[in-house]
Amino acid sequence: MPAKTLVAAVALSFASAVAGLNIILTNDDSWASANIRATFTALKADGHNVVLVGPAVQQSGRGGTFVLPTSNITAPGGEFGTIPVGAPFFGQDLQNQNLWYFNGTPAATAAFALDIIAPIHFGKPANQSVDLVVSGPNEGNNNGPFLYTLSGTIGAAYLSVERGFPAIALSAGNNTHRSFTTNTGAKTDPANLAAAVTAQLVTALARGVNTKKQRLLPLGVGISVNLPLFGPGNNCTAPRFVASRMTGGAIVSQLSLDPVTGFPVSANLVANGVNACLNGNCKLPGETIVSATCQTVVSVFSVDYDAPTVVAAPVQAHLGPLFRGQ
Repeated sequence: MPAKTLVAAVALSFASAVAGLNIILTNDDSWASANIRATFTALKADGHNVVLVGPAVQQSGRGGTFVLPTSNITAPGGEFGTIPVGAPFFGQDLQNQNLWYFNGTPAATAAFALDIIAPIHFGKPANQSVDLVVSGPNEGNNNGPFLYTLSGTIGAAYLSVERGFPAIALSAGNNTHRSFTTNTGAKTDPANLAAAVTAQLVTALARGVNTKKQRLLPLGVGISVNLPLFGPGNNCTAPRFVASRMTGGAIVSQLSLDPVTGFPVSANLVANGVNACLNGNCKLPGETIVSATCQTVVSVFSVDYDAPTVVAAPVQAHLGPLFRGQ
């Protein structure tokens, strides 16, 4: 589609009520990625009221960085040519007013979706209307605590959890960055497979829950999901779900100097610190190992980063002299 047909000025029109959940859908790979558009379609098909608010351009690897726009869209324009240079810093698709872009980092985009777009779309403030924030599916896995801090997909999710909203971050094994226009609609397309698994998870989460009376997730809690590799060359189309934890086989980066160039290079290291099990069920398998197979791992996380009392107490006791009079 020509860029001029995609971008509209803000329209203060309210979406009609749709049975199902009120969902904010976002990501870090841009509003025009194949994964997010396929997921939008799948969630809508399940009867959810979905508004997509994604970054104007690719924002992968930004973590929870919070950067707001200070100008309108600059060169080279929106991702995959979807937004012309000079367009407003946020706007809609003219052909589908449930699709929005925002020229900020993923965490900032999530906040903009909750504070500005949700009242426009749902007709009420987010805390009175939004049942769930879905971030992703990302183009590539985000396994383990190290990637948790780096991923913009997860950054948008934990910003939402910090704001008090139930949120799910989803990351798919397929890391090809591609436009939604490349999706032919085939069920075997990796974007459509990831979307189907996402919709299945949302259905399971919502089953038996009356969101007018209770939350989908406890306050301060979110879910990080890593989907396996889909598509040509493998037969993974309907992976089973596995309860997992972030630690266990997780990696961090280890640096060395390249003997030829002299510049630092990074390699994966399964380090003790990142795999220390301090919280949760230590018997659950680590998501890094399991998601390498045809399985979808589901890890429940908390944004309360305080260490458990049994771990923190000896440290606090050792530092006791510093705390006298507290």
